[in-house]
Parts: sequence; structure tokens; C-alpha cells
Amino acid sequence: MSLAVKTGSLQSNLYGQFVNPQWVKLLDVLQMNLDYRVCRDAELRTADGRTIIDFNSGYCVHNIGHNHPQVVTALTQEIDAAGPAMLQNHASESAGMLAARLCGLAGGGLTKTFFASSGSEGVEAAIKFARAHTKRAGILHAAGGFHGLTCGALSLMSDAFWTDGFGPLLPDTAAVPFGDIAALERLLATRSFAAFIVEPVQAEAGVVVPSAEYLPAAQALCRRHGTLFVLDEVQTGLFRTGRFLAAHHFAVEPDIVVLAKALSGGLIPCSAVLMTERVYASVFSSLRRAIIHSSTFGENGLAMRAGLATLDVLEDERLGERAIRAGQRLQRGLAKRLAGYEMVRDIRGLGLLNAVEFGAPRSLRLRVPYETLAALHPAAFGQILVMRLLRDHGFLSQVCGNNFTVLKVAPPLTVTDAQLDGFVAALGEVVEGMHKSAEFWSHALGIARRALTGI
Repeated sequence: MSLAVKTGSLQSNLYGQFVNPQWVKLLDVLQMNLDYRVCRDAELRTADGRTIIDFNSGYCVHNIGHNHPQVVTALTQEIDAAGPAMLQNHASESAGMLAARLCGLAGGGLTKTFFASSGSEGVEAAIKFARAHTKRAGILHAAGGFHGLTCGALSLMSDAFWTDGFGPLLPDTAAVPFGDIAALERLLATRSFAAFIVEPVQAEAGVVVPSAEYLPAAQALCRRHGTLFVLDEVQTGLFRTGRFLAAHHFAVEPDIVVLAKALSGGLIPCSAVLMTERVYASVFSSLRRAIIHSSTFGENGLAMRAGLATLDVLEDERLGERAIRAGQRLQRGLAKRLAGYEMVRDIRGLGLLNAVEFGAPRSLRLRVPYETLAALHPAAFGQILVMRLLRDHGFLSQVCGNNFTVLKVAPPLTVTDAQLDGFVAALGEVVEGMHKSAEFWSHALGIARRALTGI
């Protein structure tokens, strides 16, 4: 099935003029500049009548699908009630209700919640709270992680693509290889680090799932050396991997957990920082310090109501169980369909956070165009793959932000079996084309050159 993509509908509008013209140009070059009008579950309807299936979920925002009617109804009712959405000087009942449910689902001694508006803001809060609790300055993080693009969170990113041009960043930070317990122990033994902040599954590094032993060992080392064990579950939380927290797969009990993205159904910005009583008491330690850290929109009525409704949907529709079953079906299908192709290096994941890793081909016939494309830009191959899936098959996807040769596969947890099977078939056709068709490479090289030259 071929879907001819019309471009040029957005580059002359106000977005291109006043927001980000370079983004519009890039979408045009990649033939991904679509005019989406109606979005439900995993289906995205365009102005010209096509249906695109979302296998990116807004980077794991839409766990319950797009515009879930139960969340939309909850928000409508909250607006109609004309309640204290942003009163600030009151104790929000809905914030208390949402905090109680989040702490109950998270378990493990997490009994207090701080609300903010984004994952990055949540990481910033975790940095402050860890320093306040330990009286140490250093923050340790895992290489390849993605924690956000504000300056503090950016300081915990090891990829120069994100950090170049924005320094100097936060001092007293250090990276340790993900999964390397010996390296982690050497740094923690200095007793200079307030926190070790790590994703339980590294999403943007290529959906890297650690060994069963890594996170428990890391937690034990943190406890031994007085460092807080902080999990960034911004992408992995809210049943994305099948459990409420990815941490639950590994039987660990962190001191702080950062949640965001899927927390409010993809409709209202919302994040939550869950913490133990001890960490909380180090920050909000007296009446004088009752407002020592806050976020303007952190407890707004719409976000809290959306969060409560989202948890209802996740639990009532048993979407964690669905994520496990669907993820298994997806991995089995991909493994069978992509077997034997030399550029496919690995298929991995947990629940509905999955990845297909590609690599340089061994055969000279394919290696020459592959290396030519890579020389133009390291992300060129991955973006051509994404473009082909969208243009030719109607599946929206994306490569990992810190590993451009890994295709992230993360549909809404409401995805149907038919949509999963359709994606497997579509990716199979694209992979077959890159191995057997000279046209794939000539077209890819042309697109990459246009993207670089801006022509």
C-alpha cells in the first residue's frame, strides 16, 4: 500500500513563521508534514482522509490512546464545575487523591508526592531534593540516559548532540556506564554523590533492558554509600512495560521516582515526583519551608483530574496486562518476519516499549550505500526508515534520541492485535526493500542530501 504524502501545507502558516521554521522544513524534506485532524486510540486521521497508526505514542505520552473519552469527560466536568483550578493558596483535594493513588501503586516506601508540569521539571526537583537530603553536591547518572532538556536535567546527559552550545552546565556530575556495577561502586565509594539517577530501561539509548541483577545491585550500593537511588520513569512508568513502574520488574525500592508523560492521558502537562518520608522531610522540614519548592501549574485542577481519570482507565481496562501480552505478540512477530536480514541486529524490549536495532551490512553491495548515507548524517538511515513506514504504510514511528540506528516501537497500550500485525508486516516490507532494492538507497541518498542542503 502506498500513501502519497502531500507536503507544503504548513510551511507558510504561522507556525513556520513564528515558532520553528527549521522543523517545518525538515518535516517537508522527510515527507512527514501531515495535517492531523482527529486522533482516537492509536488512529490519527488526516485532513485528506487517511488514517495513520501511531507507534510512537508521543514518546510514550499516549499510554491510554489519544483523547480517551473518559479523560475528556473528566476534564469537561472539571471545567464546567468552575472550581479552584489555579487558586494556589489552598490544599487541593484532587492533588491529595492523585498523590495517594500514585503512592499506593508505586509502593516501596514512597509516601509523598510533589507535582510539576514535565519530566524535566521533575528531574530538576529530584536533584534539589537529593542535595537537600544528603548535603552532597554530586549527581551521578548512567551514560546514554535521557533525562530532559532543562539545564539541570541536561547536565545528566552524556550525548554531545544535546549538550553542545549550552554550557557550562551543572558542575559535580558524572556518568557511569549503564549496567556496569564495578564502575558504579568506584564512584559511589567517594561518597560525594547525592543521587544516582537512572532509567530502569534506557529508552532513548535504544530501549536497553538491564540484567535482572543490575538495579538491585545498584540500589544496594547506593544504600551502602549514602547516595539516593532515583529512578527516572518518565517513559517507562504508568504500565508502559506491563507493571505500574518498570522498577517493579526488578524488585527495587527507590528513594525517588519521577513520573510524567502518560500521567494525564496526553491532554494536560503533568509530572509527579514520588519520594520517601525521609527525603520529603529534608525539604519541607518546617512551616517556614512549606513553600521552599513549588511549581506554578503543578497542582492545577485540570492536571489532577486528568491524572485520576487516566489511572482509572489504566486499571479498569487492565492495560498493564495488555502491554505484556501485546509486547510478547509484537516481539514474536518481529522476530519471525525480520529473521535472516543482515542489517537487523536485535529485537528487544519490555511490555510495549520495544526496539529494532539495525547495523552496518556485511555485504559490499549494501555496505557502500549504507556508509555513504551514514557519512551524510548519523541519523539519516533511521529517518529514512521512519519516513518509509509513514509514507508507504501509514505507521508513525521514530528512532531513539541517543541511538539513531534503533527504531523505537511504542504504540498506545490500547493498540489492537490487527494493528500490531500490520506494523510487523509493514516493517518487514521496508526491511526487505532496503536489502533487495537499489531504489531504496538511491531515494534515501537523495532525501538526505536535500535535508542537508535545505533544497
